[in-house]
Amino acid sequence: MSVFRRVGIIARLDKPQILDTVKKLMEYLINKDIAPVLEDQLATMMPGIKVSSSPLKELGDHCDLVMVVGGDGSFLGAARAICNYDIPVLGINRGTLGFLTDISPHNLQEELDPIFRGEYHEEKRFMIEAKIKRQNRPSGEGIALNDLVLHPGKSARMIRFDLFIDDQFVMNQKSDGLIVATPTGSTAYALSAGGPIMLPKLDALVLVPMHPHTLSNRPIVIDANARIRIVVCESNLTYPSVSCDGQLNITAAPGDEIYISKKAGNIRLIHPKNHDFYNVCRDKLGWQTGYRN
Repeated sequence: MSVFRRVGIIARLDKPQILDTVKKLMEYLINKDIAPVLEDQLATMMPGIKVSSSPLKELGDHCDLVMVVGGDGSFLGAARAICNYDIPVLGINRGTLGFLTDISPHNLQEELDPIFRGEYHEEKRFMIEAKIKRQNRPSGEGIALNDLVLHPGKSARMIRFDLFIDDQFVMNQKSDGLIVATPTGSTAYALSAGGPIMLPKLDALVLVPMHPHTLSNRPIVIDANARIRIVVCESNLTYPSVSCDGQLNITAAPGDEIYISKKAGNIRLIHPKNHDFYNVCRDKLGWQTGYRN
């Protein structure tokens, strides 16, 4: 008997092959006597299929596992939607890199059978949240699994801001912005900006300047429980944005204060038993394999 009885399914909706994978996944689950629960928008793309459906933000109320068919972007959106539910998430890779989505769509039964027998590896990943204050009043907030990014928005101008960590002044910086990334996000945008790769189990954050005006500005790794405060300097002539996982943007204004901290709770990720982070890096980042004497 499966260790999971009701499985929520979230998927990208822009590619026919993704819907084909969803259909195969549903057939697999039903044959295992497991009830699929489709996210509402996905259900509208599959008329005539009579299974339960639910709004995305309520999906966690109706299942004990969520499966995401898509790429890392789809996984990030799903993680933000169900982050307040204590249920695990598993990804089927229909994207490009697939750091978060382990299961191959071409070997569904072979790779899923052990997982539904309870043979899997589970790990917890933390998220971060941003709260923006304008004249001491809340003006926006968001959460992220990968990263929170202060950037110029549509403007080509650099941003000037003050950075504080645990109420201690760190620096005044003029740059294209700042990436605050979790270990999960260290292999994403932060990596392309010159940040370090962090092991997923680390309880740390990395702050990566984006094209700083002063070349001595370098990435900083800090404790994940540190409190970060960014003050957008009044001298800025444009309104920058705070991006959450590259999917949600919140507008900030000169003088605004941005508070970033670790979010309470964790996301539970399920991996196949043989999951190996270094192997994922070799595969996705093209690291050399084999030994040389």
